[in-house]
Amino acid sequence: MLEKPIAITPGEPAGVGTEITVKAWNDKSCPPFFLIDDAERVANRAKEANLEVPIKIISSPEQSLECFIDALPILPHKFPVHCKSGKPEELNAPAVIEAIEIAVSFAKTGLVSALVTNPIQKEILTKEKFQYPGHTEFLAALCGTEVEPVMLLASDELLVVPVTIHEPLANVPKILNENLLQRTILITNTALKTDFSIERPRLCVSGLNPHAGENGTIGLEEEQIIKPAIESLKNRGLRINGPVSADSMFTEDVRKRYDIAICMYHDQALIPIKTLDFWNSVNVTIGLPIVRTSPDHGTALNIAGSGDADANSMIRAIKLAHRIYQNRLASSGFG
Repeated sequence: MLEKPIAITPGEPAGVGTEITVKAWNDKSCPPFFLIDDAERVANRAKEANLEVPIKIISSPEQSLECFIDALPILPHKFPVHCKSGKPEELNAPAVIEAIEIAVSFAKTGLVSALVTNPIQKEILTKEKFQYPGHTEFLAALCGTEVEPVMLLASDELLVVPVTIHEPLANVPKILNENLLQRTILITNTALKTDFSIERPRLCVSGLNPHAGENGTIGLEEEQIIKPAIESLKNRGLRINGPVSADSMFTEDVRKRYDIAICMYHDQALIPIKTLDFWNSVNVTIGLPIVRTSPDHGTALNIAGSGDADANSMIRAIKLAHRIYQNRLASSGFG
């Protein structure tokens, strides 16, 4: 089977996306990819960051395979206004969104193996009537109404999934229910098998409240929602444990007992993985018919253009996207 390249979206053009993409190409350890962006803009931003990169303009994804070794392939995509490093322009928001739509279209039609998304500046997109809390929800909408996306964060130290994603903390108890929890865990269990080649996944579920509720004395969500969901999934054959107090489930000894931690809200999942391995963690959207990863950090406007942005998360995102694609092929019998 012929190799397919990975599509990289530009993200916020005023952020560090250009720099970490150029650094990923210069690293020479990544599988073939191309960047959807303006070649002149990329060249100028690389020069500003004191980065050297030869550029090859392509007209189709497959052309990137021919030139990737010698140059960074760029599929032309214009931004309406020039922006300085660290200074986003609202008028560029539609072009940021369109680049994501193009990459998803390539993935859905099989022209690319995966997409890796550079960080977006959600504040800017929201001003342009972007209706989604983040990449995860937007990608799901582009993939179809039946898709249920789940955010998974991956590093060598830990895999985590937040059941509720980009929600204010006050909303979490209102949103959390047994059906949502079971759906999220089932999607995660399947992804660990198909995307991460873990034959019999071990899942550990956190509580919502301190001390996992202490049998109902510090909140009722564990008794009314989390425990019933876990028992139901155990009866379906899943290897699942919990609810475990979130303040103790991430110690080194406990982490050895599970393959992934299922957490009830965003920071409960992201704080431990970023503390353990900030520069190497990767954001993965599971539950989609396409493969999507992203560096697990933001646009870093404060250092954009300096050349100081760490590209490790981007490099790992590209490599993990490639590995997930290969794992999916193998699990489907086409590897």
